[in-house]
Amino acid sequence: MSSEEKRAGISLAAVFALRMLGLFLILPVFSVYAKDLPSGNDMALVGIALGAYGLTQACLQIAYGAASDRFGRKPVIVFGLLLFVAGSFVAACADDIYVVIAGRVLQGAGAISAAVTALAADLTREQHLTKVMAMIGSSIGLVFAISMVGAPLLYVGIGMPGIFVLTGVLAMLAIFVVLRVVPAAPVVPRQPAWQSFVEVLSHRQLLRLNFGVFALHLMLTAMWVLLPSELISAGALPVAEHWKVYLPALLLSFVIMLPAIVVGERFGHMKLIFNAAIVLLLAVQAGFGLFAHGLYGLAFWLMLFFVAFNILEATQPSLISRMAPPHAKGAALGVYNTTQALGLFLGGVIGGVLAKYAGAGAVWAGGAALTLLWLVLGLTMVMPPLRRRQGAA
Repeated sequence: MSSEEKRAGISLAAVFALRMLGLFLILPVFSVYAKDLPSGNDMALVGIALGAYGLTQACLQIAYGAASDRFGRKPVIVFGLLLFVAGSFVAACADDIYVVIAGRVLQGAGAISAAVTALAADLTREQHLTKVMAMIGSSIGLVFAISMVGAPLLYVGIGMPGIFVLTGVLAMLAIFVVLRVVPAAPVVPRQPAWQSFVEVLSHRQLLRLNFGVFALHLMLTAMWVLLPSELISAGALPVAEHWKVYLPALLLSFVIMLPAIVVGERFGHMKLIFNAAIVLLLAVQAGFGLFAHGLYGLAFWLMLFFVAFNILEATQPSLISRMAPPHAKGAALGVYNTTQALGLFLGGVIGGVLAKYAGAGAVWAGGAALTLLWLVLGLTMVMPPLRRRQGAA
């Protein structure tokens, strides 16, 4: 990779990380905070608040991608980040859960993922695009880990409104990175190629990955409807000490996850590693539903969830960039990010509704059924061939 490509990869990964850190910081503590809001004991509303930003994300990702083709990547990314900042401050000022939901919807209207990944493709030669996508995917996994540990401590220190303000400040920092650090995008105008979306939507291998990211993020959001309260009740652990569960679980998960990915890539066993992570995710859903009794049980299954999540979160963007036809990478990434956001939204809604009307067991059972279907698709997936190193290119 050239120095310009490295700069592009690192800076765009930082933009993703700053925005996603703000979103992930909400997950471990919001269901606890919501109980102090009017109507905050309604688990369905809590789930909607957690997943609401995913709905507007899902609706607008492709539109943002098309707008970036016409008006340029950076202006569209900055506009989206400004909307995210506005939504963060609305949620910070909320005095009931409905205003929080409105703020989360406005946060989601800053649907910049497709535009950011399209800019990454603009600034990177094809033979290095997988590396840049892996940087972005890994940055998401890293900030997820940081947020799981930091959120309980921040919640005690600055409260939920303070966390929402912090998410807005992080987004403003991301705007600075876009304007001052990310290399200039090519000036050649691009026109949206809608036929590319038709091609992507009929590509069976890409559809498998789109379903996978949808399922993964649906289960992620649904889990956080339940887990913080479970740690308090079943685990007898106050929210200020939840990091004592999250930190060891995350560290152990990285110890397991990183060698697995390295071995899979080096020896061509990524399909085995990928499907093993799905099997592990299935076991986690069953474990939470049947065997997670007490603090140590919750911590054990959470650690295994992090192993599966980090493997799948880091590998899927790379696979998308390798599987997509070269002329349809932007479309493929737009659809991928749309299905990811839809999973985040439905995870909160479905998790909240199931928890309210059918109990926690129904949430884990639904996740297990979804994972089983994903496993069937994963077993029939055809992995792209490994690219060979191309000299000094």
